[in-house]
Amino acid sequence: MNKPLNTFTNGLLRENPTFGLVLGMCPTLATTTSAINGMSMGLATLFVLVCSNVVISLIRNLIPDKVHIPAYIVVIASFVTMVQLLMQAYVPAVYETLGLFIPLIVVNCIVLGRAEAFAAKNGVGLSALDGLGMGLGFTLSLTVLGAIRELLGSGMCFGLKVFPEQYGMLIFVLAPGAFIALAYLMAVVMKIKK
Repeated sequence: MNKPLNTFTNGLLRENPTFGLVLGMCPTLATTTSAINGMSMGLATLFVLVCSNVVISLIRNLIPDKVHIPAYIVVIASFVTMVQLLMQAYVPAVYETLGLFIPLIVVNCIVLGRAEAFAAKNGVGLSALDGLGMGLGFTLSLTVLGAIRELLGSGMCFGLKVFPEQYGMLIFVLAPGAFIALAYLMAVVMKIKK
């Protein structure tokens, strides 16, 4: 398999941030009360991952070793601020729902980890592919987890009624449901990998 394709598919399959590396658990568990919320958080993180990976890859040789982490955080925070302002302007309902978790993308270990482990050591093209693969993997996992929790908890999926709400299990809308759904999804992914 060639390196660009391998770099892209790594985040989708082998090293999925949620199911494989078990990273970014705070937004994973807190924002996936619905499929739309999970997808929105994933797409915001995808944008930040791709953009910050590209910029960090471009400036990697200009940053002294003593200040590389603070420099990466400044780059990441700039893109998170852009996402936050864009969401606040164009999708205020989603922005209100996700609230505090959007600024927390700055300290998300997926974003900082990919900057340190990959973008700081590779060219722009591969860094963009890595950010895209990891971001899509994260978005997919948050969307699937949100869809399952929304379906089992309220009988809806992407806001569409699948079955009457009275048959939903409230636990899946609450925090314990996030852990239960995530555990079963991780078990399924591990089984598929083996």
